[in-house]
Amino acid sequence: MSVLMVYEVLEKLKNTKSKKEKIGILKANINWAIQDIFKGSLDDTLVWNLPPGAPPYTASDPHNTPSSFLRRNVQLKYFVKGGVGDNMPSWKRESIFIQLLEAIHPEDAKCVIDMINKKPIPGVTKALIKEVYPNLIVK
Repeated sequence: MSVLMVYEVLEKLKNTKSKKEKIGILKANINWAIQDIFKGSLDDTLVWNLPPGAPPYTASDPHNTPSSFLRRNVQLKYFVKGGVGDNMPSWKRESIFIQLLEAIHPEDAKCVIDMINKKPIPGVTKALIKEVYPNLIVK
């Protein structure tokens, strides 16, 4: 079985009505990248140190992406207020963010931008995520 990209998991959740099925999808697709999307989007204690909206970037070719969010999600540490990126000039932090977006699948890049902007995730609630990942969201 292959590992689904973040956007594929989110699409499945959006198109699934049953809570039991959603829990099954979440448990079958546990990885740090998807958990980071949920924490980054839903946890009110996590604040992003990036300007709101979408930065200017060139989306990668969906059939030939240089990397994946599963590999690159570790870079999120540079974009969290109170994290290691606070010591960087804002242009450097934003440049790393754009490089991240350009290196991953364009649909995953949209998910990351939505996360940074704290947009609701269709088909996903904070209660659902807390049930599957009890310690993931602080507030």
